[in-house]
Amino acid sequence: MRSLTSLWRSLMLLLALMLAGHALAEVPHRAAKPAYAEEQTILQTEKDSPESGVSSTASGKVHVDRHYLGQYGSTEGTVILQRGGNTWRLLRNGPIAMAAGLLLLVTPLLLLGFYLGVGPARTTEQPAGHRLERFNRWQRWVHWATAYSFLALALTGLIILFGKNVLLPWMGHGIFYWVAMISKVIHNFVGPLFILCSIIMFITFVRNNIFRRWDWQWIKQGGGLVSHKHVPAGYFNAGEKLWFWGGVVLLGLVMSVTGLVLDFVNFGQTRYVQQLANYLHLAGATLYMVAAMGHIYIGTIGTPGAYQAMKDGTVDANWAKAHHELWYDEVTHTTPPTSPVPQRRRRE
Repeated sequence: MRSLTSLWRSLMLLLALMLAGHALAEVPHRAAKPAYAEEQTILQTEKDSPESGVSSTASGKVHVDRHYLGQYGSTEGTVILQRGGNTWRLLRNGPIAMAAGLLLLVTPLLLLGFYLGVGPARTTEQPAGHRLERFNRWQRWVHWATAYSFLALALTGLIILFGKNVLLPWMGHGIFYWVAMISKVIHNFVGPLFILCSIIMFITFVRNNIFRRWDWQWIKQGGGLVSHKHVPAGYFNAGEKLWFWGGVVLLGLVMSVTGLVLDFVNFGQTRYVQQLANYLHLAGATLYMVAAMGHIYIGTIGTPGAYQAMKDGTVDANWAKAHHELWYDEVTHTTPPTSPVPQRRRRE
């Protein structure tokens, strides 16, 4: 539980930094970091020019803008220097990147510690000898298409955010140029595909992710992850439903909207809007990857037998009875098994 508490505190820290970044970027942007070197360069360049300088209204240009909300309309190209962009750069490459990197490094360590200290979920019963269908082919295709596109976005996103500090020093500029460029292209083109997959996944699985009264018992007992008690659950347990609504739906929506704002920059959104979208995109991506690590852990080594369900579509009957007892009862009462099922007392 201490590891979960630490993870929760880290998530709250990232959220606080994200909100702080938004507050600092609000108008009027008095806390904008100065970019005096750039300003001095502009002034020195135009010093001996006979034409009106950029600081003159006669030039038709705006010298320095602390923020940008579209007050210049379609003439955004006349803004020579946006000081708010310097603030965005410092926040993005500073506290936001640091918090994101910390969370992404600490989470696997916490999961490893949990695995070594508590261990995986246990199934005391021996295999029944026959299997029940859990996911059909369409459901598996949708899941894996979404998962692979997510992994592509996660990997390329990490390269875009941390590549200059982590990869460039040992790759060199020549190789890193191609790695960064290819990552950017993949990220931009796979993003809309991920949105499409997420929508299809929502339509495919939403019916079985509606919360039921018995889910509260699963939440109160923490799914039996620590006690190793098998809490009765339906087709999806409460943990899977929380991942669906919090990860696939909520974080997926944040990532989709902000990603489209950043991906298609020719629909009127301003630099200021894109900076805010970038803050939210980085924060949402970090939380999404952290939650995905937990999902991957529980779906593989954390719950032996769970990965087989999404790989082949079937699970052992006794595994189903132990981990999804309510769904097992429903299936065995309505669908004849492919081979004899050991007799068990029916619930009234």
